[in-house]
Amino acid sequence: MQVQQVMTRNVEYIPSDTSLANAAMKMRDADIGFLPIGNSDEDKLQGVITDRDIVVRAIATGQDPQQTTVSEAKTDKVLYCFEEDSVEEAADSMRKQQVYRLIVLNNRDEKRLAGIVSLGDVVRHDKEELAGETARGITS
Repeated sequence: MQVQQVMTRNVEYIPSDTSLANAAMKMRDADIGFLPIGNSDEDKLQGVITDRDIVVRAIATGQDPQQTTVSEAKTDKVLYCFEEDSVEEAADSMRKQQVYRLIVLNNRDEKRLAGIVSLGDVVRHDKEELAGETARGITS
């Protein structure tokens, strides 16, 4: 099974000048904890912001979430896989990199944002054993 069969599609960039408060509200409304940062017009990924980034990098250090932008608290190192990768390869990458989700790029040539794949996506598509192994690898 390929990543494109289990990933979440229709993912949109959040602009880099978005406040952390607005990013947090978007996460709340969509029930997610991870947003790609970029410019939709240029289709260029600039980083990602996670709920953990907001709390640990900004709020815990006294930054005002109304005034601080996602670009100031983002994770620059974007971990990704490709649509045509196998679910097993993506899960192995999550385990090795100690993360629960990866950006999905369309292919190795264009490298355009195609979606996000999470450990939850793996579980929802009848890969409970693989998801369990991955989760154990991440938490150890």
